[in-house]
Amino acid sequence: MPFDSQYTPETITPEEVAHSKGPLMIEFGTNWCGFCKAAQPHIRAAMEHYPGVEHVKVEDGKGRRLGRTLRVKLWPALVFFKDGQEITRLVRPDNCEDIETALAQIQNH
Repeated sequence: MPFDSQYTPETITPEEVAHSKGPLMIEFGTNWCGFCKAAQPHIRAAMEHYPGVEHVKVEDGKGRRLGRTLRVKLWPALVFFKDGQEITRLVRPDNCEDIETALAQIQNH
């Protein structure tokens, strides 16, 4: 799945996440967040090696149901799922290797 550079309002519900099939990475953040902008090259590079992982980019903030359900507190937060189950998460990733390790976990889990 191609890398998306923009966060968009929630396009997936907690129920859809719970019933998802296969590997899924949800990236929480905002377009104006400096930490989120700094992480983008690392996320993009890691995703190039895992085209089979669905990548959903969610604009987070006050009152956003999905982020609150998953207890997201800092951005960017990458939450990794396999068949609807959370496997791991990264908060404010600052390198490609950690992201690739998490992607490998959900692809091979």
